[in-house]
Amino acid sequence: MSGFSFFNKHRTWEDWLGMLLGVLIVVSPWFPFSSHDVMDAERSTMILNTFVIGMLVFGLAQLEYVALQRWEEVGEIALGLWLAASPFIFGYAGDDMLRAWHVALGGIVVLLGALQLWQDWRLSDQELANHPQ
Repeated sequence: MSGFSFFNKHRTWEDWLGMLLGVLIVVSPWFPFSSHDVMDAERSTMILNTFVIGMLVFGLAQLEYVALQRWEEVGEIALGLWLAASPFIFGYAGDDMLRAWHVALGGIVVLLGALQLWQDWRLSDQELANHPQ
């Protein structure tokens, strides 16, 4: 049972992992192994969507590092779900590698946000404000 205590407290490495995920999301359209079979207008929309999601994930993770609030974790979960659904919404699901990366990165963001929300659910506002940096 002592191994589970590792996941009971919100740690700063989780915030750093969130920032890293944001950067990976931003650069994911240019991963060398993804095929670029989508048309220019569709690709521009996909790149803009990916850039915005990545920057928001990065920003929320930075904000969690500085001033922890529960709404930031809920926002991360929503962004992760949006990223995972984006290939099907924006029509680039035919690009198998990019679809797999966006679904996987979105799933990791959702899992990280859910873990952090679970860790902070019982904390008071004062305890959240004292989150170590």
